[in-house]
Amino acid sequence: MTDTDPHALLAQVESEEAELILPRFDVTDAWALGCRMREAAVATGLPIVIGITLGEARVFHTALPGSSADNDGWLDRKTRVARRYGRSSFGVGLSFRATGKDFDTSARLDPTLFAAHGGVFPITIEGVGVVGTVGVSGLPQAEDHAFVVEHLRAWREATTRDVS
Repeated sequence: MTDTDPHALLAQVESEEAELILPRFDVTDAWALGCRMREAAVATGLPIVIGITLGEARVFHTALPGSSADNDGWLDRKTRVARRYGRSSFGVGLSFRATGKDFDTSARLDPTLFAAHGGVFPITIEGVGVVGTVGVSGLPQAEDHAFVVEHLRAWREATTRDVS
């Protein structure tokens, strides 16, 4: 995924946001998903931080070799965007760009606290709504987003099979 055509990317991200709704998600699920993501990142040598929240609580966090405190800052800022808008941080940024606007000036939010860059996805439970977020920081924004989507999709498929 590249972020050169915001309209095409926006359509793809909106489709992912509609698709990735979970049947359930709790703190035990957060730990299991976070560990799976960490194992995959370690196996491929990704220099990322991974964070999962439920409500305001950070229920999973890990930092891998090559990541830094700057990545934690980006993760926090992207998480605030996903939580505030109830959608992926990448989708929010693309929505602004698709209408010719700059998030940092048009959103009227403090850019030191909010970043509409790819990497954080809302955790949405069917029939409930957004209950948390899952995100990464350390790669280019489209790659951060794709990593989260890949793992959230696999988690959804696994938990949907478990519920059936």
